Order: sequence, then structure tokens, then C-alpha cells
Amino acid sequence: MNFFKPKFWDKNQISFFSVLLFPISLLIKLLSLLNRLVTKTKESTIPVICVGNIYIGGTGKTPLCIEIFSILKDLKANPAFIRKEYKLFQDEVKLQEKIGPIYQNKKRSKAIEEAKKNNANVVVLDDGFQDFSIKKNFSIVCFNEKQWVGNGLTIPSGPLRENLSALKRADCVMINGKKNENMENKILKKNNVIKIFYSSYKPENIEEFKQKKITAFAGIGNPENFFDLLKNHKLNVLETIKFPDHHRYTEYELKNLLDKIKENNSILTTTEKDYFRIPKNYREKIKYIKINIEIENKNQFIEEIKKII
Repeated sequence: MNFFKPKFWDKNQISFFSVLLFPISLLIKLLSLLNRLVTKTKESTIPVICVGNIYIGGTGKTPLCIEIFSILKDLKANPAFIRKEYKLFQDEVKLQEKIGPIYQNKKRSKAIEEAKKNNANVVVLDDGFQDFSIKKNFSIVCFNEKQWVGNGLTIPSGPLRENLSALKRADCVMINGKKNENMENKILKKNNVIKIFYSSYKPENIEEFKQKKITAFAGIGNPENFFDLLKNHKLNVLETIKFPDHHRYTEYELKNLLDKIKENNSILTTTEKDYFRIPKNYREKIKYIKINIEIENKNQFIEEIKKII
């Protein structure tokens, strides 16, 4: 979603704009239902682990995919990443291709076939929970505890791709954030056998940013989560600047950012995803926070993965 997320999406109460857009939401849901009814599901001969969401953007799918890939390697499997091909959204691809083989195609099923031909024996499907053409062996739906389901409505009235009832198709939920019993209860009402796990972001290179003044910018699904991460680690953040998700930075914007750090004598810091969207000739002037994901009760999560492979 290469645009600023509307503020009313994450409000607890239903806004005027949500009501105004509700007929469009109903139409989109109807079209999605029709698409599901006419779509034939193909079963792969190798296991498919799907990491998806129903809240659009900023739920931590990509770092979780990387962590699952690492788990699979430790289990002596030969995994591959699978993504639908979007020419504009290559930032996540660059993160994953540093870790292992990645296959992209406009049809995810064809990407899976290509991975299999290259000796992959399990695939990690980054996004695709709403792709009914592929039978998944294990579906994980990601949430961020801070945003949860926003106002609870579907696009464009709210931030959801599907209603919470979609969790009936999922095997596992991964919540990035603190334990939240209210969320757990709502999840279990939709699927009382679903497994619920929690994760948190762990900055790998945080020490190099301490004792420094920081100007932070981000163009991700929920940039506030990145800014909060910096502040929670007691970094001296002078200013935060947000851009739309998957934003392609122009030279004009980057020059303005560099002028800003000259004025306040700070360093320019962003996410690893954003860093790979910056032209190479500007990268040496910008730092990024490298983030890993840490799963609580990781051994139990690994046991769920073992059942699939």
C-alpha cells in the first residue's frame, strides 16, 4: 500500500468516513467471495508454510519469514522463499535474498513449482493468506498488538483485508507485542484450536546509535512502531519523519533529509527495508537499524513447524 494510512482506520469508534466508504467495502467483499468460489485450489507436493495477515501492512510478516527460514535450515530442510511478483515492492525481496533463495511469479503456484525444480523441499510463502489457489500446510496470521484490527472494518472503511472470522482458516497467530488476553479471547472465539504465539523486535546493532542524536525516517506500514522502538531503547531521537509504505525516495527528499541533519547535528537513521529503497549513492550517508524477531516459547513454535516437514 503505497499511501499514507488514514488515521480513522485505527480509531476505536466508527467514523463518518468509515460509514461513507462502507458500500465500497461490501462490494469488495462480494468480489472477493466470488473470486474464492471460482478459484481452483492446487496442492503442492512439498509443504507450504504461509505467513500472512488480515491487517494491511506493518504486522511483521517479513522478519517472521526470515526467522522461519532459519528454523527450517536448523532442522536440515532445504527451504525457499515464495512471493508474488510486484516490481514496485522489492525492498522485502532484498532483505530475504541475503538469507536464501527466493522465487517470484505473478502466480505464486508457479513460483512454488520453480522452487521445487531447484530442490526446495519446503517453501515459506511471504503473504498469500488470501490466495485461494494454493493449499497451505500451515498458515500463520500476523498481528501487531498496538494496531490489532484497527476499527475492525475491511478496506476501504478500515485496515482489514478480511474480517476476523478469516482466522478459521489459520493454524497459528503471531502477535508482535505484549501479551494481551483481550485479543487472545477474540481470536479464540473465531478459532478455538488456533495456536497463539508472541514475538518482539530485537535491534541487532543498537549500541552504535547510543550517545548520538538521531533524525529517524521510515516508509513502512506503521512507521510509529519503528520510532517507538528507538525511543524504547533510550535513543536520543530529535525528530521523526514518516513516508508512505514502500515509498521510493527521490533525490529531492533525500537532500532535504541530509540538510535537516546538518541543522540539528544528528545522524540520519531508518529501517533496513527503507535503506534498500534508497539510491546507492546516498546509502553511505544514512544508517539503518537491523532488526531480528524473537519468538516467545520458540521451542513450542518449532514443534509446530516440525509437524509440517
